[in-house]
Parts: sequence; C-alpha cells; structure tokens
Amino acid sequence: MRAGPRCLPGWIDLPTRLLMSVLFRLSGLGKVTVKAATQAYMAAYGVPGIFIGPAAALEISGGMRLVLGFGLRPLGLVPAGWCLLAALIFHTAFADQNQMINFLKSPAMAGGFLLLAERGAPTAGLDGLLSLCRVVPLREPES
Repeated sequence: MRAGPRCLPGWIDLPTRLLMSVLFRLSGLGKVTVKAATQAYMAAYGVPGIFIGPAAALEISGGMRLVLGFGLRPLGLVPAGWCLLAALIFHTAFADQNQMINFLKSPAMAGGFLLLAERGAPTAGLDGLLSLCRVVPLREPES
C-alpha cells in the first residue's frame, strides 16, 4: 500500500466489499436455484448451458472472498473481467432501459474490483490479518 496521507479510514473497504458481494452471491445462488431458466437465458445469448456450474461457482466463491477479504489483490482482476464479459454478452440491448442499466452497472462494478485489486483488504479482512502474521527473516549481521 502506498505511504502518504489517508483521506479515508482503513476500514472503508469492509462496507465496500460487503455491498459488492451481495450482487455476486445472489447471482450465483440464482444460477443454482433456478438452473433451467438460467440455462435457457444463457443459451438465448449463445452461451452453452454447461457453463452454469463454473459461473455459479465463480460468483459464489468470489462473493465469499469479498466478504472475507481474502485474495483480493492477486485475484481481483478476475471479477473485473467477469463483469465486463457479462456486460458485453448479456446486456447489449440498449433499447431496453433495464439492460442499459445492467450494462452500465457492470463496468462500474469492474472499476470497484480494480480498486480492490490495487488496495486489497488492508485492515478489515483476512488479507490484512495474514499480512500482519508474516514472518520477516532477520538480516544476518554484516562482518
């Protein structure tokens, strides 16, 4: 993390992550609970229904990683790319206002994920806790 003055408190990532996780977890659970309808929706856009399992797993596990604040820096680009891909595949019917809103929401979420990838969860998450527990090797005395 960069040194310098802080404009926001260190814990600000927690509500950010919790709010972003709701969308991912609900979307993933929807794919599991309404499987046939979701597969039909995917097929209508040329996406094979076989991808429903990996998509649900990515969304549910990604949502849980957000809640826990775990692996955000190394894996933060994955949900950003996922949001952009979903926007380009499923939300391009711009004449429909709901689709336009969903299209605009996805790059906004991707931007949030990019910030989390850069920042991680420095204080209110497992990433921050694990970084405090790292063992730093002692330097050998110079002779």
